[in-house]
Amino acid sequence: MGSINSLFSKDLKILNLGTSKFEEDLKEQNQEVIQLDWKPAAGGDIELLKIIDRLAGNEEIAKANKEAVDRMINSHPILVDIDQAINVIPGMKENMILHSGPPIQWERMSGPMRGAIIGALIYEGKAETEEEAVSLVEAGEIEFAPCNEHGAVGPMDGIVSPSMPVHIVHNKTYGNYGYCTVNEGLGKVLRYGAFDDEVINRLTWIEEEFAPIMREAIKGCEGGIDIKALISQAVHMGDECHNRNKAATSLFFREIATHVMDVDADEDAKRRVLDFIKANEHYFLNLSMPACKVATDAAHGIENSTIVTTMARNGVDFGIRVSGLGKDQWFTAPANMIKGLMFPGYTEEDANPDIGDSAITETMGIGGFAMGGSPAIVQFVGGSVEDAINYSESMYEITTSENSNYSIPTLNFRGSAIGIDILKVVEKGILPIINTGMAHKVAGIGQVGAGLVTPPMECFEKALLAFKENSKRI
Repeated sequence: MGSINSLFSKDLKILNLGTSKFEEDLKEQNQEVIQLDWKPAAGGDIELLKIIDRLAGNEEIAKANKEAVDRMINSHPILVDIDQAINVIPGMKENMILHSGPPIQWERMSGPMRGAIIGALIYEGKAETEEEAVSLVEAGEIEFAPCNEHGAVGPMDGIVSPSMPVHIVHNKTYGNYGYCTVNEGLGKVLRYGAFDDEVINRLTWIEEEFAPIMREAIKGCEGGIDIKALISQAVHMGDECHNRNKAATSLFFREIATHVMDVDADEDAKRRVLDFIKANEHYFLNLSMPACKVATDAAHGIENSTIVTTMARNGVDFGIRVSGLGKDQWFTAPANMIKGLMFPGYTEEDANPDIGDSAITETMGIGGFAMGGSPAIVQFVGGSVEDAINYSESMYEITTSENSNYSIPTLNFRGSAIGIDILKVVEKGILPIINTGMAHKVAGIGQVGAGLVTPPMECFEKALLAFKENSKRI
């Protein structure tokens, strides 16, 4: 009894695990209490726990995951050319339009994606009006496919039509290629579903004047432009190369400017090309995305690997792909709503669910994973600098390695977290963090805000269940 009396005669240091009701009761008694935010592994799902118990620590999985992540880290993306999609993207057809995210058909597409498809058909000369474009689609004349299934990626709705110029990025380590359109800038743009004359005229200018000059300029860069080196430098300068690309675009401008001026073309045209890049701080996003794409594609298809090689959203569904599972096997769930800062005049009710292939940056360990080294990003997506650092640190919990190529100064130059492991995500209940823009749910209005979002846990649970069936011999 004495020891018990002694215990309760002292100031207690209480740690509450579980329901916050006990915390509230203790605080009413003027007790100091710390609430531990705890939840059981795998959400307490017995079937998932059994899978994790069987596979966690497996040597074959660990070996496969190391190979997948090593391939991502060792990849070396180089910008080598720019050309029309029909000429370079594998499997591209005259009647095909590529889109962001997992597969989806017209009937289920979001407003922004439908608007962008209408715009692409007008730009291609296949329709003159919105009504004609819709009739063409509804007649079954247009084939749709995910960018990710054709070595490509696209921001927001991700629309790529045959005539659109695309950056061509070569992975000089493993030989594969990645493709992405030219970033249109801000304002009314196709990637947010706008399709008025301003949008079509800009796309036409990119095709007819910008791309030919840029192609000659890139050819003038001996060996191409090292995108990996530019990302590495930009991360040290405060970019995370998803929603903040100020430093990266400036570095790219420095690389390309003299080569543009050396092109044998009209001086005013060359100035327009340089002015276009200089005025668009997000130009580099459409280079960082294919750079990440060639690295993650190089890591896909490794037997027994539980590493995520794709995270993508189409405005309706969020989808992931896993290295050790099928090439075009998607694990999907409804896309989440983004939480963050709204532009003046808009509310969260105006926003479309999460959309775009740009989460390929987070798949590679930059973007949201590197926010801790990009403190200014919180002015765009909300939160505090401390929040950004905490997000970056938490991503080490669900990944298998660190990428010293993209080290984060504010974390003592620790390499960014890389190699999202479905086993760790499900076991720990921690989801990858993504920072992103918000599109208005109605086509043509454009961006209405920016913020943070996570994939649905269901994607990872589905992938883990599929992996169990695929790995019975392990």
